[in-house]
Amino acid sequence: MTPPTQARRSLAALLGAGTLAGAGLTAYAAREARQYTLRRVGVPILPQGHRPLRVLHLSDVHMTPGQTRKQEWLRGLADLRPDLVVNTGDNLAHRDSVPVVRDSLGPLLDVPGVFVFGSNDYYSPSLRNPLRYLLPDDGQRNIHTPQLPWRDLGRVFTDAGWVDLTNTREQLKVGGTRLAFAGVDDPHLEYDRLDEVAGPADPDADVRLAVAHAPYLRVLDQFAADGYDAIIAGHTHGGQVCLPGGRALTTNCDLEPARARGLHRHPADSRPGDPGSAWLHVSAGLGTSPYVQLRVACRPEATLVTLTPRG
Repeated sequence: MTPPTQARRSLAALLGAGTLAGAGLTAYAAREARQYTLRRVGVPILPQGHRPLRVLHLSDVHMTPGQTRKQEWLRGLADLRPDLVVNTGDNLAHRDSVPVVRDSLGPLLDVPGVFVFGSNDYYSPSLRNPLRYLLPDDGQRNIHTPQLPWRDLGRVFTDAGWVDLTNTREQLKVGGTRLAFAGVDDPHLEYDRLDEVAGPADPDADVRLAVAHAPYLRVLDQFAADGYDAIIAGHTHGGQVCLPGGRALTTNCDLEPARARGLHRHPADSRPGDPGSAWLHVSAGLGTSPYVQLRVACRPEATLVTLTPRG
């Protein structure tokens, strides 16, 4: 065999192995995107003597009508019997998804709830190069595609009694515990109006919660400085394509990848009791873009956050 022929065969073998490995990784990532997982965390922020509150955090569902497995899994979360539902946006990924989201939530809509919108509630998803997600934020936002029926979604939620926290502050009593809320519209689209919710959190409330879709640092800094006990957000997809062990490469915002999902402190180096600090819970969410339904080392999730007494 001549050297050029041998080189060609070696190159062909290498390319074939690479293609096979790529196909295997894609198959794994597609399966991972359907491995719906319930996370559980505890946050000690209630006054002494209050019974624990079970808060179901839902985010980034990105629902399309054909996603029946996701719909069935989401419907089953009602069996958890939470005391409160916090929905941090990006419920939609198709113009016909509002009734599907409503039916998938089912009895959860009978539970007290609060919500904010995300960018993918407002605008239809578009086909984009998935590698752009791993690159630094270029400031471009998807605001040129047709709008989704986000007003209809909001009516479904508010008709069920859920509280719309879009750039506002509200109060809610759940199981004998008085909660003070502040929320903002999607920071990723720069729809947040922090000046409309700024100011010290209600000192008379038993617990103070802040809600946003995207955990941009300007929002986290404001809520922590205003005295909110915990901040609840989504948007990051947990990094979506992670290194082994779930180490995120990106958050699609200015939050550092180490806090792309799960329970943390904000500021990151603060401790409970530090002035101007808060707990931060970021959900990796339940969905993906309908055009890139892949996750690597980052399963889709909902979280049952149990609020417990301090100390």
